[in-house]
Amino acid sequence: MIVAVFGSASPKAGDKLYQLAYDLGHALGKAGYQVMTGGYCGTMEATCKGARQTATTHTIGVTCDEIEAYRPGSANAYVLEEVRTQTLSERIDYMVRHADAFIALQGGVGTLAEIMLAYNMMIIGAIERKAFVLIGESWATLGAHFFDELEGHVPAFAKELLIFVNTVDEAVLALESRNKK
Repeated sequence: MIVAVFGSASPKAGDKLYQLAYDLGHALGKAGYQVMTGGYCGTMEATCKGARQTATTHTIGVTCDEIEAYRPGSANAYVLEEVRTQTLSERIDYMVRHADAFIALQGGVGTLAEIMLAYNMMIIGAIERKAFVLIGESWATLGAHFFDELEGHVPAFAKELLIFVNTVDEAVLALESRNKK
């Protein structure tokens, strides 16, 4: 089972969010999941690094020509399989369509774009409904505000597609319980 992890490119080794991503990757690997990220630095690197510490976990990095034109770089050292796309839209689409579940860590505009595209594709039936876990109080707060303020614009069933948790352990447990359904 492939879990796509969305998150920020900004954190560096030693940062709290980098450590959280590392712990998430390690927990996913230990639980037997394959890990897919955007393949670059920050939480993407940390997640792949943590997953690789289990020695048997396959890591996939989906990289993109448009991102590398904007911010030079290449796939991180912990990516075992690199998937190249030309555009950012193709990159997100690949991750959304090829993952069996999603987890989002804190991030910025790019992370929000990934979350919203995956979420909307599940709502409209473009992809099957998959476990979608968002880690951290910021996502829970944003989700509550979104659902409260836009209640008439969000289908009732859509609220139940997202799982808000605070810890890595809760995230892995949520994946496992959702997959048993």
